[in-house]
Amino acid sequence: MKYMLLIHQGDAPTPRSPDEWGRLSEDEQKEVYSAYKAINETPGVSPGLQLQPPEAATTVRVQDGKTLTTDGPFVAIKEALGGWLMFEADDLDAAIELASRIPAARMGGAVEVRPVVDY
Repeated sequence: MKYMLLIHQGDAPTPRSPDEWGRLSEDEQKEVYSAYKAINETPGVSPGLQLQPPEAATTVRVQDGKTLTTDGPFVAIKEALGGWLMFEADDLDAAIELASRIPAARMGGAVEVRPVVDY
């Protein structure tokens, strides 16, 4: 079964937040990069793409046949997606194990594991 892992950065430090990222030691920063590299190299993983920060989002709605756009995300920034990846696994437990290896999950964020509909 295919699973989509949606990475919510939450309070996890990233290079985009220099103050928070700078609080990590150089070794901790290298560990984060190394962990993401290992995840992307895991058999069955199709790496997704890192997303620009939520402030760069444009939200689109259609009301009464008119397309409306607003700047920014439709969720609180803390809840916004930071990235995603696809994982083909034998079962949900394997997907959960992979999700637990994503640094954001242990550093103030979360990873949502969602099965992909197979048509």
